[in-house]
Amino acid sequence: MPNPSSPRQNGQAQSPAVRRTNFEEVAKSLTKQEALLEAERCLHCPTHPCQNSCPVGVHIPDFIAAVKEDNIGKAASEIMKTSLLPAICGRVCPQEKHCEGHCVLKAKFGSVNIGGLERYTADTARAQGVLKAPVPAANTGKKVVCIGSGPSSLACAAELRRAGHDVTVLEALHAYGGVLRYGIPSFRLPREVINKEVETVQSMGVHFKTDVLVGATVKLADLRKEYDAIYIGSGAGLPMMLGIPGENAVGVYSANEFLTRINLMQAYKFPQTDTPIQVGKHVIVLGGGNSAMDAARCAMRLQPQSVTIAYRRSREEMPARAAEVEHAQEESVQFEFLVTPKEVVKDENNRVTGLRCTRNELGEPDAKGRRRPVEIPGSEFVMPADTIIVAIGQRPNPTISKTTPDLKVTERGVIELNDKGETSLPGVFAGGDIIRGGATVLLAMKDGIEAAQKINAYLEGK
Repeated sequence: MPNPSSPRQNGQAQSPAVRRTNFEEVAKSLTKQEALLEAERCLHCPTHPCQNSCPVGVHIPDFIAAVKEDNIGKAASEIMKTSLLPAICGRVCPQEKHCEGHCVLKAKFGSVNIGGLERYTADTARAQGVLKAPVPAANTGKKVVCIGSGPSSLACAAELRRAGHDVTVLEALHAYGGVLRYGIPSFRLPREVINKEVETVQSMGVHFKTDVLVGATVKLADLRKEYDAIYIGSGAGLPMMLGIPGENAVGVYSANEFLTRINLMQAYKFPQTDTPIQVGKHVIVLGGGNSAMDAARCAMRLQPQSVTIAYRRSREEMPARAAEVEHAQEESVQFEFLVTPKEVVKDENNRVTGLRCTRNELGEPDAKGRRRPVEIPGSEFVMPADTIIVAIGQRPNPTISKTTPDLKVTERGVIELNDKGETSLPGVFAGGDIIRGGATVLLAMKDGIEAAQKINAYLEGK
């Protein structure tokens, strides 16, 4: 019988004092005993509110029921009916906004740890050799190319291959994974997890090619001649900056550059690796999203005297996951709320020495329902800094759109789609951050899966 009132099993983690000195994974996978206890909490509700709120429709009650039976192969198979990236999703998806946020136990006993159980299932199934990729359908004779190898393209490629198409994934960098690899630190998502998930997709027969920058190495027009359909899932890799005086000073990074140096180029291992990174004594991170938390926590591991996140609203308005904010606080990251950066202060050598800010108070809500920050007159002050990391968002890189005049994009640079999920070019589809301008791994996967369904329909009628 289910035991919903038993304590939620959250697993173990490195202590803050230890983990802020290394890049090893913070949270540990549930043990078998913990997973079985947690699975017993699930009521297997007949209405499946958790599954209904999952953007990729993972069969949550069914996979948990299989965990309860200690049938890990069956549990993994249930997950992979709709998602081929369970080890990634179990670690980085915002379950609190989706499945766990709709768990009927949430209010009284606390939600079932669905993310932890998904991660346990994926890790255990892989270790036991029972994590099996779906067998593709018979070859259709159709060729599809997916641009980018982030979560959206990986999900799309897997579903297209599942349908029997010949699928190729093109990656601009030298390693696969897109934002999973360059944007998310290894202490949240180990590189070997990304590698194994990509290998699962490869095992289905999907072809992968690195160092192909569409728009430069090859034009979209050329790909349209070679392939029957195209999926653009190249993400949003162009950083947004503040546009304030002094922003070109030495010591100012975009979060994209800083995280890429750390995560992709492993600059924290310099000089064993080729890419250096330097943060000085005092680091300020501007922003309140997950990228800001990632940048701050990475910076803390480089051993400065202080790392401070400066955000123009209050804690309640921060878009970052609550768990990431808590982890940052545990690791001694400081927070300055209700401040607006006005100028980067620099010395005669153009090096950062501080950040001039003003204090804010919250005014009326904006279009998203968050209260607007209003500057307080006469509240100007300077925060000392050697390094400033700007993590206020990103836009799609315009390389493809600038070399494809007929591809319609908005003023923000995101690709426009019709009601069939198709761009202004017939047979060319898109999804993920290239149409959203920045979102979660889970929503990117959702776009990829839905686009694959639309591409299938397009190819059937071609």
